[in-house]
Amino acid sequence: MKKLFETSKMKEIDRYTIDNEPIDPVDLVERAASVFVNEFCRRYASRQNRIYVFAGQGNNGADALAVARMLIEKGYNVFTYLINPSNILSPECEENRRRIKDGGNKQFVEVASSFAPPVFKRQDIIIDGLFGSGLNRPLEGGFAKIVDYINRSESTIVSIDIPSGLFGEDNKDNNLQYIIQADLTLTFEFPKLSFLFPENVGFAGEWKVLPIGLHPDALQKTKTPYALIADEDIAALIHKRERFAHKGDFGHALLIAGSRGKMGAAVLSAESCMRSGVGLLTVHTPGRGELIMQISLPETMTDADANPDFVTELPDISGYDVVGIGPGLGVNDKTGAIVDKLFDAAEGRPLVIDADALNMIAANSELLHRLPQGAVITPHPKEFDRLAGSSENAYERMQKARSMAVEHKICIVLKGAYTAVCTPSGKVFFNTSGNPGMATAGSGDVLTGIILGLLAQGYSPEESSVIAVYIHGIAGNLAAANLSEESMIAGDITAMLGKAFKQMHDEDLPFLSD
Repeated sequence: MKKLFETSKMKEIDRYTIDNEPIDPVDLVERAASVFVNEFCRRYASRQNRIYVFAGQGNNGADALAVARMLIEKGYNVFTYLINPSNILSPECEENRRRIKDGGNKQFVEVASSFAPPVFKRQDIIIDGLFGSGLNRPLEGGFAKIVDYINRSESTIVSIDIPSGLFGEDNKDNNLQYIIQADLTLTFEFPKLSFLFPENVGFAGEWKVLPIGLHPDALQKTKTPYALIADEDIAALIHKRERFAHKGDFGHALLIAGSRGKMGAAVLSAESCMRSGVGLLTVHTPGRGELIMQISLPETMTDADANPDFVTELPDISGYDVVGIGPGLGVNDKTGAIVDKLFDAAEGRPLVIDADALNMIAANSELLHRLPQGAVITPHPKEFDRLAGSSENAYERMQKARSMAVEHKICIVLKGAYTAVCTPSGKVFFNTSGNPGMATAGSGDVLTGIILGLLAQGYSPEESSVIAVYIHGIAGNLAAANLSEESMIAGDITAMLGKAFKQMHDEDLPFLSD
């Protein structure tokens, strides 16, 4: 599990490393710069391009000056600009200015007042090291003009650690015009939270994490509610099946789904539930949907509603281990009454609530306050906004989801490029698997089915949600590799679930119980 830290905690992690490794601060800068340069040289091997390095007055500027010196030593044609209007540098920046000047570099310019900017060409590369993660107010004045000038170029822009001007978390009150629009951000040790939100994709660009050897005790001891889910985290939670196991050992799930014209959602969700290991699945569907379900997925059992076009009845749920509701359900008063009855009948039974069921809850605030503890809801951003009110950006939306999960003691799977699983304990796990090809009709129905299947087998709501979003994304990656992002459809994700489960390895998920 890779912890994510707010920028306010980064200085104390650096300080712990400096004091307890121990390492001199300027040597930590040297280490970070060396890691950056190694990755830069791997990506941009040609020595023919001109490299323009822009350094600020703080430690991000120190990194930039060290990077410039190392690239010069490797034979790159580097032009370095230290922007120093106040003539006040951090000690590490001061030392790296001395080092680059002592090297006799004639292409080093220190800007104290007026600035004659270089003329960039398309093939040039600009390395941005003006400001780091400690920035807490929008750029203005000369720095804002430099950022604007860099952004207007057609050159490739590579940012050190974080694009200058970008805040590490919430950019609601930032001036978005004066943030570096990087093509690539090489960030140190862990990504910044702001990289995970869609409003910032134009700033961070592609990003890659470079480990720089921050002290492991500091990373372990520093508390944070945020973490990334990655390959190495998902494995041993998958239950090993006993040789004499039978289908009853893996749960009996009930899926309430489908309506006239939307039976595809029910089929997709049901099949993904079956592909995720459930022992038995019954689908309660409108009368006309029974034949569709039986032909599409003969492995399921069906329970036909008296109404031919939409669901109007809640079946007896006492014989089921878990209930899922929502995919393709449609929105009407009679179906909405079923949601109300389901909450009364749940009695501690796990629920997965998605799609139209969420929209009916949003239309009735009483239902929101009656959400059973332990339920899993899986809204996309617009569905969540209907539940919790509009948000100015994705960071604010995530914080609302985190608070709602704690208040109602539920899991909220807030879907997106980095789906956020918000747990009743206040933790947020960001998923790292998946690709843009999964932005296709029915993809969410597949995810609902996976969660339902895992819950039926006895996984906790937190475990089911975390495993499901990861497996869902891996299956999407496999489908995209086979068919392309443009061509894949939701059924292709389901078809790859078996291979996705096979990629699970034998490690634990201890962070869920930390």
